[in-house]
Amino acid sequence: MNNLQDYDEDDFRSRPGKHKSRPRSKDRPKFENAETGLVITVDRGRFTVHLAKPEEIDIYAVKARELGRKGVIVGDLVEVVGIDTKNPENMARIVKVNERKNSLQKSADDSESIERSLVANIEMVAIVVATSEPEPNPRLIDRTVIAARLANAQPIIIATKTDVESSQKLSEMYQALDIPVVSVNKTSSLAELLDILDGKTTVLIGPSGVGKSTLVNRLVPDAHRRTGVVNDVTGQGKHTSTSAFALKVNKSTWIIDTPGIRSFGLAHATVEEILEGFPDLMQATTLCQKGCSHQDTSCAIEAAAFENPALLPRLDSFRRLLSSLENVDG
Repeated sequence: MNNLQDYDEDDFRSRPGKHKSRPRSKDRPKFENAETGLVITVDRGRFTVHLAKPEEIDIYAVKARELGRKGVIVGDLVEVVGIDTKNPENMARIVKVNERKNSLQKSADDSESIERSLVANIEMVAIVVATSEPEPNPRLIDRTVIAARLANAQPIIIATKTDVESSQKLSEMYQALDIPVVSVNKTSSLAELLDILDGKTTVLIGPSGVGKSTLVNRLVPDAHRRTGVVNDVTGQGKHTSTSAFALKVNKSTWIIDTPGIRSFGLAHATVEEILEGFPDLMQATTLCQKGCSHQDTSCAIEAAAFENPALLPRLDSFRRLLSSLENVDG
C-alpha cells in the first residue's frame, strides 16, 4: 500500500461537487409577459392578487426569489408571471413590486423604532369609531389622523352606532380640521358614505367592537366578514378581522378592512409632523417663544386653549404625543 508521501501534487485531481453551480449571469429576466395585479390579502407568504385584465380574476401567488427580502403588502400593484387559471393550485410568482405612491405606517408603540407599512396606495384613511360601547378614543383618532396625513391621504371619521348616541360631539371636535364625520347605524342609508368613498381606495382603521366588519358587509354584501360583540366586562371588542383584506365596492372603488387596533404608534413622526396633525393648534404656535417646548404654561397654545375651551382636549392629546416622543428619544 502506497503512502501519501509517495505522491506529488500533480497526482491529485480535484473532484467536482455533486451539485456543480452554474456561473452567475449579470443578465436578469425581463418578464415581458408579466401581468399587473393588485395584492388584496397576504397570508403566511402567500398572496391573493386581483387581476383586472383580460378578465377579472383572483389568483394565488408567491414572491419570486428575485425580490429578495422586499416586502409585499395589501394595496401593492405587482407584476405577476406563471398564471394558471385552470389550476389555481399552481401558484403564480410576483416578480416585481411597482413603486408605491404612499403607505400607511405604524409602529407597535411609541417606544418601538421599527415602523411597519400596513397598506399601500391609498387615497383615504377612514377612522371607524363607535359613539358608544366602546366610547370613542380621541387620542387614538388623533394619532391615526397624523399617520394619514404623513401618508398624504385624506382622513375621515365614520361614526357607528349613532342610533345609540349622537355623533355631534365628534363632529364639533373635528370640524375645524376639515375632517368629515359620517354617521351610520345598522338601518341608516350609506349613500353619503358611498359618495365619499367613490373612486378611491380607502383603508378602514379602528378598534375592535366598533362595527367595522358589519359596515364592510353592508358596503360589500358578498364580503362575509366575521362580526363580533363587545365584552361587557372590559368594554373591548373581539378581533374579528385577522388580516388586511381589500374588497371591491365597484369598478373604481376599493375598501381595505384591517384587524382592530388598540394603539397607533408614531415613533417615526417628528414634533413638526405631529403639530401638522393639529392645524387648529398650529396657528397659535406663531406666538410661541423661540425654542418653545409646547409643554409648559408659557406656551401660546395653552393661552389659546383657555380662550377656546373646545381646544383643551386637543391640547391634552397633542402634549401626550409629545411626551411619548420624548420618552422614545430618552
